[in-house]
Amino acid sequence: MPALVALGDSPLAGRSWSAGRLASSLTRDPLFAAAACTLLLVALAALFAPWLAPFDPDRPIDMAARALPPSAQHWFGTDTLNRDLLSRILFGARISLAVSLLSVAVAMLMGTAWGAIAGYAGGWIDALLMRVVDAGLAIPRILLLLSIVSLWGTLTMPAIIVVLGFTGWFGASRLVRDGVRASKERDYAVAARASGATPFRVLVRHVLPHALTPMLVAATLGVGHVVVIEAGLSFLGYGVAPPAATWGTLIRDGRENVATAWWLSVFPGLALAITVLAINVLGDRLRTALGGRQLPAP
Repeated sequence: MPALVALGDSPLAGRSWSAGRLASSLTRDPLFAAAACTLLLVALAALFAPWLAPFDPDRPIDMAARALPPSAQHWFGTDTLNRDLLSRILFGARISLAVSLLSVAVAMLMGTAWGAIAGYAGGWIDALLMRVVDAGLAIPRILLLLSIVSLWGTLTMPAIIVVLGFTGWFGASRLVRDGVRASKERDYAVAARASGATPFRVLVRHVLPHALTPMLVAATLGVGHVVVIEAGLSFLGYGVAPPAATWGTLIRDGRENVATAWWLSVFPGLALAITVLAINVLGDRLRTALGGRQLPAP
């Protein structure tokens, strides 16, 4: 009964046990819990920014007074145009996190498709596709990004997502390709092919679930990396056009007034640093919990 063997040996059969063990391991980790709670608070603050922000982030409150220090009315102070800084940080979180999450999603989708085809096809197709990946990895990402955005000019938010996504999939494709190559000759994949399953079904149902496990860690760490890259591009003036705020543009706006209005850069910088630190801790604890391995072989 090859079909039954293929189903029983599929990675899907042991997925719930592996997920349960992973969840049990992570819930006992205080660092993971602290990082997860921090990211949850940041995500909720960004999601509900229109209701949490005390003022309109793009509208000056009173042009007669500028760069007011933190107070009971303005917890994080105001900027040089007398806009409430807390409101701008909350709305900046929406843009920074949305750009990071969506661009990583684009990169993971591209990397998964590219690596899966290369790993499953093998031969000259694998060699050709991997040479393209090698060429992409040979160019420093930040240099490639600066070249693109300097030629493009002012970027809209969708354009930034596309640029970041299309320059960040090379490493992901290698992870998927290696996982697919290791999984495609295992018993469950061989049994599925023997039962008459199409190559596409074998790849998607029986091979990719094993190969994608390292991508969980890669995607988590990738979000933190892209948050920093997006902030860097915004700091250099290549991010979302004003008056929309991101954490990078807020830090840039306050760089010339650090001595007299320290809050303009300190509070956005703290928001950026805490978020990236929490994401990195989350990814590191996930990697530790997974033991650096893929799902256990059936």
